[in-house]
Amino acid sequence: MTHYGMPYLLEDKTGELSGSDFNDLNDRMCLRLRCTARESTHTAYMIFDITHHSDGLQKPLAALDFGPNESLGTISYSSGSQIPMKDYLMKLSTFGSSKARKFVGSDGQEYRWNWRITKDQEWTCTNSSGYTVADYSLKLPGEPEYVSSSGCMFTIDEAFPHLAAEFLASLTIMRHIVAHSL
Repeated sequence: MTHYGMPYLLEDKTGELSGSDFNDLNDRMCLRLRCTARESTHTAYMIFDITHHSDGLQKPLAALDFGPNESLGTISYSSGSQIPMKDYLMKLSTFGSSKARKFVGSDGQEYRWNWRITKDQEWTCTNSSGYTVADYSLKLPGEPEYVSSSGCMFTIDEAFPHLAAEFLASLTIMRHIVAHSL
């Protein structure tokens, strides 16, 4: 694959955990996070790749199923079985913050999400070498309001598009953890 030094800049259309489209500014990728069930016993979300699908018939790449009272539940990918979120996205230490967690990607590598470790990024995902592979940034203070965008940006390094659904799924869980003080 040819690399051009241009990361995937996925504009988060709503900025909401309840669902959004993540569209690359250069039209190379489009992911959709949709809430598919909201009941007292659980809340479910699906992640779809809608890059080349306008018919809405695509299969989900990932499914997130949160438990009652917004508790952590299970995650599953189209290629595997359900995994408890607490086992998939593990705290870095027993006494550590729940805002820093690690997971093993489908490529067998370990990745870590950290909250607010840099001034410009709300969330930062690094690989085991400490290289930033993805990040999520909020709308900058003073930036104008947009009708069709939240102003939030999900960035994925150009070398990692094959892990985009895993990065979005794990980011969604991390945002859920902070939003619900888990």
